[in-house]
Amino acid sequence: MSLVLYHHPFSRAAGVVWMLEELGVPYELHFVDIMKGAHKAAELVTLNPMGKLPILVDGDAVVTESAAIGLYLADRYSLGRLAPAPDDVARATYLRWSFFAPSVIEPGSMAKAAQWEFKPSQAGWGDHASMLRAMESAVTGREFLLGDRFSMADVIFGGTLRYLLRFNMLEARPAFIAYCDRLGARPALQRADARNAAVAKQHGLSV
Repeated sequence: MSLVLYHHPFSRAAGVVWMLEELGVPYELHFVDIMKGAHKAAELVTLNPMGKLPILVDGDAVVTESAAIGLYLADRYSLGRLAPAPDDVARATYLRWSFFAPSVIEPGSMAKAAQWEFKPSQAGWGDHASMLRAMESAVTGREFLLGDRFSMADVIFGGTLRYLLRFNMLEARPAFIAYCDRLGARPALQRADARNAAVAKQHGLSV
């Protein structure tokens, strides 16, 4: 088994489990006790100098950053299905919303919650209202980001959206709720949620 995910169910690695379940390939979870600082151990820092999860090891390849892991996995193991081929016009939209999640949604939501003072014109994530409008435009009038075609972009973008809604960090607009309901019906996501919950229970973690 070449795919190893350094994992904790209360980290962004939980979303990578969904990615792996969508792929349907064998993988191994390597539990990292972040509550005890194990993510800062020398072995982990060698793999990821940031000392953070997730870390995916695929043979000799090491990938960090959730969105990068998703794009890597889809290109390597599901090109043409979860990842549009390079000559497919849908790849533009796929890449757009895949990068929008970590580049705009995450910092934009944090800026709003922490009441950062900044000039929207100088911030890569712009202003909060524009961010919400853009997100709503991505999921309104279509089943998934690419229309009726599910892709890894939905895992990256949708996973971020689900997390923020779960912790009341984002306005629960009807379009967001409906989109997350569609994602929640996916068997792979249900398997991932169950596996993350099982790991939490195994290690005595409160959900």
